[in-house]
Amino acid sequence: MSSKKQYPLINYTSRDFNSIRSDLIDYAKRYYPNTFQDFSESGFGSLMVDTTAYIGDILSFYLDYSVNESFLDTAIEYENILKLGRQMGYRYQPSAASFGESTFYVIVPASSTQVGPDANYIPRLRRGSALSTVDGIGFTLNEDINFANPNNEIVVADVNSTTGAPISFAIKAKGQVISGQTDRQELTIGDFQKFRRLRLTGDNITEIISVVDTEGNEYYEVDFLSQDTIYKAALNQESTKDLTQNVLRPFVVPRRFVVERTETDVFLQFGYGSETTNKTIESLVDPSTVVMQIHGKDYVSDASVDPTNFLKTDKFGVAPANTTLTVLYRVNAAENTNIAANSLINVDSPKWDFENLSSLSADSLGTVLGSLEVTNEEPIIGDVTLPTVEELKTRIYNVFSSQNRAVTSADYQSLCYSMPPQFGAVKRVNIVRDPSSFKRNLNIYVISENDEGKLMATNSAIKQNLKQWLNQGRMISDTIDILDAKIVNLGIEFTAIAITEANKFDVLNDAITQLATFYERQYEIGESFSVTQIFNLLNKLPTLVDVTSVKVVQKTGATYSTELMDIDKSFSADGRYINAPKNVIFEVKYPDIDIKGTIK
Repeated sequence: MSSKKQYPLINYTSRDFNSIRSDLIDYAKRYYPNTFQDFSESGFGSLMVDTTAYIGDILSFYLDYSVNESFLDTAIEYENILKLGRQMGYRYQPSAASFGESTFYVIVPASSTQVGPDANYIPRLRRGSALSTVDGIGFTLNEDINFANPNNEIVVADVNSTTGAPISFAIKAKGQVISGQTDRQELTIGDFQKFRRLRLTGDNITEIISVVDTEGNEYYEVDFLSQDTIYKAALNQESTKDLTQNVLRPFVVPRRFVVERTETDVFLQFGYGSETTNKTIESLVDPSTVVMQIHGKDYVSDASVDPTNFLKTDKFGVAPANTTLTVLYRVNAAENTNIAANSLINVDSPKWDFENLSSLSADSLGTVLGSLEVTNEEPIIGDVTLPTVEELKTRIYNVFSSQNRAVTSADYQSLCYSMPPQFGAVKRVNIVRDPSSFKRNLNIYVISENDEGKLMATNSAIKQNLKQWLNQGRMISDTIDILDAKIVNLGIEFTAIAITEANKFDVLNDAITQLATFYERQYEIGESFSVTQIFNLLNKLPTLVDVTSVKVVQKTGATYSTELMDIDKSFSADGRYINAPKNVIFEVKYPDIDIKGTIK
């Protein structure tokens, strides 16, 4: 009778170098006691054991790394977090545009009655006109400006020196502008391919304007490929056109794509339908067949109608084949496109429109065209810095839970951050229930950043766009007020003791650098300011023995916020942190200046 084979005992929990090495030595001693006995540090056996343990340690590290990077909670690589975010419905926007309102001036000759400007010479400045700053940062007019709008401000520009009668009038109008200039790229497409994915070359692409093939077919950007209906702005021809220039109209779009973004690249993703499959189906579904598909059944099931899905096909849109795609997109020439007030001064390529151009005098027309001026009375801002790893994870979780509707505060916050970049962006958002309202009124506090990355109030154009954007997902019982968060600038003063042999000036410089690097981060609105964090950061320095005192003060003056706050009364009972009201955001505005210390 043969004895049963005894398999060696292996400890699968050993994963680091020392434990693997120890297990290998025990294994050799137990199963090869007469074959190999030299385990000295200089022996060949020790070399083989150490080499094997080294390989095992590396394999364990990469195994742990691969597992950690497969889950959003433990992932640390930015690109991996983005991939996980795409699986959860998060749309990454690395290149946000700066968005704001600019003021335009034009001089128009007086009418024959001299009581106002000649209506024939009042122009319309069309969307797409190119503008630029004194530093050459490009902007584009994002809407048509009708200088004939009765709400525009009109003043006398010039009078007859003899009679005093007006010769010309200056008209002031405002319009929304967005950073970036239009660029184009042609992509040659070969034979039909399912789920074709095209990469665009270029940096800082903020928006895909249009995609048209050689046959003139236009492809439309959608949020997801199963969405086959979009809403386009059509020129309002009704009597209300002076007040509302455009009206929304629904359009079914068999040809569509989604935009996928990484840290560096932009891709166009198409579906897997072809021209052949598209011709064999009806373009639109009869709504009655959607609702009343009961056929021979003796019951009626619950049918939920999705108004964005009336195209009777499962091909996720028609993909291009054997053609050339012309892609127009908006691109920022500079990474930071935030500008200060009165910086937008050049009109590079105006696009004009006149009612009766052929009947106008060439000289008078030239005077009108040459008189156009532009400026921005408010800063033009946007979110120009990428979210950190922690911020990115929070936004992904919020997007996943929101499901295209806003019920909780996190849902509203997610909607605010997901507003398309062509409408502007905010840096921080906080949603607070208004306690003084009998209804469900929400106060949404927002803040933006300027061209130096410092906090500043959000301009009115972005707030208006944000309110319109939130209307798509808010509950019908919710009312929304978008308000400016209050900025409170803080300074830090500390005293510490250095080790005996250290140079105190070097230690002080290292301590300030340590704190300045940390406080380059921007706080959330309503986030408390931790004093113990200052102690923790300084105690990490090996040249410091102890931190004896830390004082937090409010910074005021010409370059700081005018908002005042009683810091001493805002401390927690244990003095460990400073409480922030829900509409206040803390900022160490100039870390290299606002952080001071004494080394003993």
